[in-house]
Amino acid sequence: MTVNAVLVTFSEVFLKRGKRPWFLSKLKEGLERQLAGAGRFRVRELYSMLMIVHADSKGWDLVDFVVDDGLITAFGRSFGIVSFMPSKIVPREISIMEKEMEEIADSMMQGVSSFKVETVRSVKDFPLNSMELSKRLGGVIWEKTKTPVKMKDPELTINVRILPAAAAISVRSIRGPGGLPTGSSGKTLLMLSGGIDSPVAGYQVMRRGCSMDAVHFDASPYTTPEAREKVEKLAQMLAAYQPGMNLYVVPFGSVQAHLRDSAPGRMLVVLYRRMMLRCASKIAERANALAIVTGDNIGQVASQTLENMTVIGQATGMTVLRPLLTYDKMDVVDVARRIGTFDTSILPFDDCCSLFVPPHPETAADLERVLAIESEIDINALVDMAVSESECLRIGEPEARH
Repeated sequence: MTVNAVLVTFSEVFLKRGKRPWFLSKLKEGLERQLAGAGRFRVRELYSMLMIVHADSKGWDLVDFVVDDGLITAFGRSFGIVSFMPSKIVPREISIMEKEMEEIADSMMQGVSSFKVETVRSVKDFPLNSMELSKRLGGVIWEKTKTPVKMKDPELTINVRILPAAAAISVRSIRGPGGLPTGSSGKTLLMLSGGIDSPVAGYQVMRRGCSMDAVHFDASPYTTPEAREKVEKLAQMLAAYQPGMNLYVVPFGSVQAHLRDSAPGRMLVVLYRRMMLRCASKIAERANALAIVTGDNIGQVASQTLENMTVIGQATGMTVLRPLLTYDKMDVVDVARRIGTFDTSILPFDDCCSLFVPPHPETAADLERVLAIESEIDINALVDMAVSESECLRIGEPEARH
């Protein structure tokens, strides 16, 4: 079946009441940005959906196009989309729709064990109701192929949607990323390491409509250049979901070395994390971010016991978002594989998280003891030094360093 349009459905935008037009404009804006890299397309509003057509289409005279991998990727990176259906738009005449069913019977039904036709009427002025039209169009296919009709979980579902001046026929519905449109929920700053968790945490917060910059704590010269290159690649993957992002690279190896020489070994992991949060908070304020995002997960490593996360979190007054807090590790891995970050995250290059880590780190830090240790260290000087020497890379646009 040839395709001359893609119908896009969305759900959460409907819940926004008075701000619905604004959320819809953000959805269109994000979708148009992604489509720009996939070809010449336009986005039209169509009742409770969006319709994507070729830029050369005029009115209902639509130009055919191919739904290739580039186009599917563009939809998959457009937060707010629930599903998208490659479709053929035809005049809403029963005889023409029946001819389309004959074409589907001839070209697509071989080897199909069961099917159904599902009709939705966006307008109610069509002479047949949804059930009557589904039965009539399904009958055309059954007469030609004798393929069984199965109303629940058929192998093939043919969707028919009656529009004001046309009908849309589709045989494929592809799940979108869901969530809220990019840029509709404020700005955040992701603490991006080279591991599996933090890119997934960033993705999950972006999926809720947040735009995002990232900060990485670079432990060179104690780590290799490949460790930083890995993080830059992960940042590029996340930046593909929005108009680009700033990646702030904070030189942190000297800070860790100073703490190693000034504090009890068991407390180092907690002290490192508190220092990272302080640095991230300063950068977030400058970047006008409203919250810091981490890949923390309860009990996964020593710094992520509930006791330690409580003590670490008190190093900043900013909101800290931890979207993976209750995930199982395999759930995180599944998302990482789906969004394409997993293979990069598992490259064997250590980052600051593995630097100077004691063999038996503290798992139940006491805040009073931590504050007593920090009182013997010029914390503000270390933070100011690290932040002042940080580097800003623009990811997703022509590279610029500041």
